[in-house]
Amino acid sequence: MRARIYKPAKTAMQSGTAKSKGWVLQFSPVTPRGVDPLMGWTSSTDTQSQVSLRFATQEAAEAYAKEHGIEYTVLPVKERKPNVRPGGYGENFAPGRRMVWTH
Repeated sequence: MRARIYKPAKTAMQSGTAKSKGWVLQFSPVTPRGVDPLMGWTSSTDTQSQVSLRFATQEAAEAYAKEHGIEYTVLPVKERKPNVRPGGYGENFAPGRRMVWTH
């Protein structure tokens, strides 16, 4: 049984960094997916690939994997530079705004 340990990136649907602070241990699929002949749906008999465990730190995730005899790979963290305007959104409505606010 193999797993990967990684720190998830924020999704495109959120502006904040919720659910991207911890670490995730996710099992790799053991058997390939197949097409159901009757319905045409893609399915698999591997239930471990549906499991993903969340941990507060990378060390906690590695300790869990070692304790349960799971082979794991740690993926490197890709830090992104924060894109924050100096004034921010609130600057649009500041009383001392110098420019006219129009649509």
